[in-house]
Amino acid sequence: MNTIANRQVICETLVEMAEADRSIMVLASDSRGSAAMAPFAEAYPQQFVEVGIAEQNIVGIAAGLAHSGRKPFVASPACFLSMRAIEQVKVDVAYSATNVKLIGISGGVSYGALGMSHHSVQDLAVTRAIPGLTVLLPADRHETRRMTEALVGHEGGVYMRIGRNPVADVYSSADYDFEIGKAVTMRDGGDMTIIAAGETVRPALDAAELLQAAGVGCRVLNMHTIKPLDEAAVLRAARETGAIVTVEEHSVHGGLGAAVAETVVQHQPVPMRIVGIPDEPAIAGKTAEVFAHYGLAAEQLKQTALALLGARSAR
Repeated sequence: MNTIANRQVICETLVEMAEADRSIMVLASDSRGSAAMAPFAEAYPQQFVEVGIAEQNIVGIAAGLAHSGRKPFVASPACFLSMRAIEQVKVDVAYSATNVKLIGISGGVSYGALGMSHHSVQDLAVTRAIPGLTVLLPADRHETRRMTEALVGHEGGVYMRIGRNPVADVYSSADYDFEIGKAVTMRDGGDMTIIAAGETVRPALDAAELLQAAGVGCRVLNMHTIKPLDEAAVLRAARETGAIVTVEEHSVHGGLGAAVAETVVQHQPVPMRIVGIPDEPAIAGKTAEVFAHYGLAAEQLKQTALALLGARSAR
């Protein structure tokens, strides 16, 4: 069982890379502990900026550093970074075309019992609507490492959302062909497709196993890049499997499901279901409890897939 949180992996990767690249900087909003960035601050105090609880300011400062040739990584809670500082993200990062990497920590429902004020299930809808901003969700610690490495060399504004706690591995190692904007086929199948991102990739794979036992071949796509969306992979799945279920730790409005549906409906219409948080304040609880409540767990995804296939057959 994995015991390493993605936030820890980001810090470890940046510590390793900052030795050779002194332009890498980390900024925290009184969040070095919750972002697991204390080791970076200790190793490179001259490359670390503590801004305090001032999310709008941290984005503006990062943009200024980027204009000065630095590579700033902002580590701040996703619920505040994507809401309280969204004007600065829109103007100082995206519109101004600055090379700022925004790491939204403890995203989705990983703040658990703190409820709607700390849940971040609208962030993808907001950030993917901002021109020029890349939006990413790593599925596990291995993908987090590859994604962080890629971001150091990537030019442009990025919003990358991670959870708070360790998540089950979906890859055996970081040795795979990761590319921003290119979905990964985690499992092939010809009867239907489940498209997932971030911490929903593991339950999607588990659901595919259950569907296989029920005689259904299910393709699973890890759509780690919400924007720019890999439209070719989506349309190939629609064309070759004829039905799509999307699953996300996000509102059903404006996130991964919406991005996939926008592509499918315009180019390759097929039956679809969008699984996520409905139009209500998400319940408070542990991630597994919230997932189970809203149908994001493996067994429930299996049932949703079978129902979709049944509806397709009845048409």
